[in-house]
Amino acid sequence: MKLILKWEELVLFALSIYALYDMHVQWWVYLLLFLGPDTSMLGYAAGNRAGAISYNLFHHKGIAAIVFIAGWLSGIGILQVTGIVLFGHSCMDRVFGYGLKYFTGFKFTHLGEIGKQDSVK
Repeated sequence: MKLILKWEELVLFALSIYALYDMHVQWWVYLLLFLGPDTSMLGYAAGNRAGAISYNLFHHKGIAAIVFIAGWLSGIGILQVTGIVLFGHSCMDRVFGYGLKYFTGFKFTHLGEIGKQDSVK
């Protein structure tokens, strides 16, 4: 992934941390929820298709935004926090090159194949 995109995702990740700080969310809640989206990888036990669907469900920024907006409109704070955590987690994953998954396998993402370096930096 190009360096400028990594910096963009890093800034968005930092923004999610600030948003949680601004909402006075305790740090241990963030840490507890932060690794939660990665449990979606268990879907790969049922095959590549099920794994990609479950992984993408928890790592799609649009879904994170929908969860946050639902919490904001309903006044349910935990939904807002969950939306921010999902968004921040997705941003952090993209900094490391982990994108949304294709059905062909875990290492095949919308950002390219995990582990392959870009030819242009």
